Amino acid sequence: METRAPYVLIGLLVVVAIGAVFGFVYWMHNAGGFGERTIYRIRFETSVSGVLIGSAVMFNGIKAGEVTDLKINPENPNQVVATIAVLPLTPVRVDTQASLDIAGLTGIAVVSLTGGKPDAPPLPHTGNEPPLLIADPLSWQSMTQAARTALQRVDTILGDNSEPLKSAIANLQTFTDALARNSNKIDGIVTGLERMTGGATADAPRHMFDLTAPRYFPEIGRKRDKQLVIADPNSVLMYETRKIVVAPATDDSPFANTQWSDSLPKLVQAKLVQSFENADYFAAVSRPSDDLQADLRLLVDIRSFQIVTAAPAHAEVELAAKIIADGGKVIATKIFRVTTPVGSIDPTAAFEALNGAFGKIAQDIVAWTADALP
Repeated sequence: METRAPYVLIGLLVVVAIGAVFGFVYWMHNAGGFGERTIYRIRFETSVSGVLIGSAVMFNGIKAGEVTDLKINPENPNQVVATIAVLPLTPVRVDTQASLDIAGLTGIAVVSLTGGKPDAPPLPHTGNEPPLLIADPLSWQSMTQAARTALQRVDTILGDNSEPLKSAIANLQTFTDALARNSNKIDGIVTGLERMTGGATADAPRHMFDLTAPRYFPEIGRKRDKQLVIADPNSVLMYETRKIVVAPATDDSPFANTQWSDSLPKLVQAKLVQSFENADYFAAVSRPSDDLQADLRLLVDIRSFQIVTAAPAHAEVELAAKIIADGGKVIATKIFRVTTPVGSIDPTAAFEALNGAFGKIAQDIVAWTADALP
């Protein structure tokens, strides 16, 4: 029993190995390269560098077979004849185009078959030879040749435009030299723009102020069944900023490190919307960005919103309002102007004066808008 056991095991392993070999052959015959194939020939008029026996044959991008033979045409050394074997159902017809291509990013050359009308006849046999396809003579150009051609074109362009290029480089050098000579002036310009727009420096502390929308309004007899949109306010460039505008402006202004919580037009619009909502005189109040259908539009121009330091120092706020009906008709217009004394030229006192003046105008605009409607 002990002597027989190894022989039984060895015999079992031999049987398994023979079965594996037969299974591999069966798989290759049905799913690999030994199944039934249709043979064609392709004649190339140019080099087929990169194509080898076993290279894939693609039909419309799908693998349909492989190259089985490559040889030089003995009657014409400039021609290469490739024999391919493809699946029997591959629709190769008389108008099928043959070419060489690169497979993806791998750079492997493949034979590419494309086209063919459904009603075109199949390729005819020529004697005992497989059907013959003639490849496009311009279908293949090596990457080396393509790079050489591209470089030649670049060289031609550079040669034809050498003088303009030299001139452009010289002008660029002149421009950079001018920038270098005037670097201090450019820094001054940037600093001035930052001051004009109320931009903050990296290390400068900022005192942030926000306008206050009035909360309390008198009762009206009947709420207006209208939807009101408050348009983006118009203003001169001086007020398109977050800084508190002071007139006349000085370099040593105590407001250098103070600013509004948003650009002044956006802040005025937001607080007017809040004022109308607090009054609750209309069915709805919104901005244009809310994309709501409106019965009325309120247009506001910021004519003044500043601290005047000339004696007597005061805050000056002036807004021009215009009510527009849905059809574009102007219902009413009015200019609202309020000045408030400033006890001292400091940020807190200036803010309180500007905020008080705006609050009074906001109340007046809300009441005037409601009264202007029937």
